[in-house]
Amino acid sequence: TPAWAATMFPDDEKDVAIAKLWDAIFTTSRVGIEDPVSGWKAHDAGLQKRAAFMNEKRYAALQYRGPGTDFRLGLADDHLWMGGGTTAGNGLYCLPNIPTEEVFTTPHKDRADGTVTASKPLSYQGTMIEDIQVRFEKGRIVDARASRGQEVLQKLIDTDDGARRLGEVALVPHSSPIASSGLLYFNTLFDENAASHIALGQAYSSCLRDGDKLTPAELAAKGANESLIHMDWMIGSGQLDVDGITASNTVEPLMRQGEWV
Repeated sequence: TPAWAATMFPDDEKDVAIAKLWDAIFTTSRVGIEDPVSGWKAHDAGLQKRAAFMNEKRYAALQYRGPGTDFRLGLADDHLWMGGGTTAGNGLYCLPNIPTEEVFTTPHKDRADGTVTASKPLSYQGTMIEDIQVRFEKGRIVDARASRGQEVLQKLIDTDDGARRLGEVALVPHSSPIASSGLLYFNTLFDENAASHIALGQAYSSCLRDGDKLTPAELAAKGANESLIHMDWMIGSGQLDVDGITASNTVEPLMRQGEWV
């Protein structure tokens, strides 16, 4: 839309801004390659392979280290990593999100400890929240700061108790087309695929084994969070390292300088 284009390219004339936005959308959505359909099938297969690898590993937790970030995040019991395409309710295989660069799962609502610093600004309902830094203790945010939009951030995490806890964790390589574009899209679907991210609030039951068949109490017992909100914010960068921690406390490298190892 012209309004979206003007937000992203405020110094350009309307027609130029719209053309730039279309170009950015096509580039980050992998449309500009010679055979986009085959390209998407290959990309989807890569995401599925990555999710299968993570499901086979069954890590108990992830450890993040980077500028302003030293953070351990436990994963929910019986969690499932997902990514790429899925079978829709009508039985057809589809890619529900384009673009998509992530594999994601449900963290344990009570097992987050340490400090996390955002790597990109967050556009939330028209407000820019910049330089977010939060500290978790036993899954709950106990301190939250931002250089801009602090009041909105505080109001957001005060929505309910679950708003101070995590409902999603996603791993995204720093080489993703969205990150490579260098643009902020002011649109979560695009911006979340620029970097590894976490989401405050509601968890996805589909990211737990047989999660869609479990009661709210059963989901909570496995560590799934419940909240009125679900807000993704980016913590990944070319300086972020991520380790997988097994149930026996063995540490294995997953990402170095933002890329899968």
